[in-house]
Amino acid sequence: MVKKIFLVCSAGMSTSMVVNKMRDAANNKGMEAEIKAYSISEFADVVDQYEICMVAPQIKYEFERLSGICAEKGVKCGQIGMMEYGMLNGAAVLDAALAL
Repeated sequence: MVKKIFLVCSAGMSTSMVVNKMRDAANNKGMEAEIKAYSISEFADVVDQYEICMVAPQIKYEFERLSGICAEKGVKCGQIGMMEYGMLNGAAVLDAALAL
């Protein structure tokens, strides 16, 4: 079964690098995953298409609002740690997403 995970950030640029690392980690686990990054302005348009949402550190001030919307839609929501994000530790971000 394919895990559907999306990351949300302010613009979607640096987060796409984390997505690539997460995809590599999923491949290393032999896991099928669809992982994409979106800007916060795209959030409402895509949230229904995913199982898990991870919020980037630069918009953590939006976490409560976004996680509330996710909860209403049955989507799990978590925060990406600043260290994991800054070090592009896709394996740790993937593990955090799967642990939700």
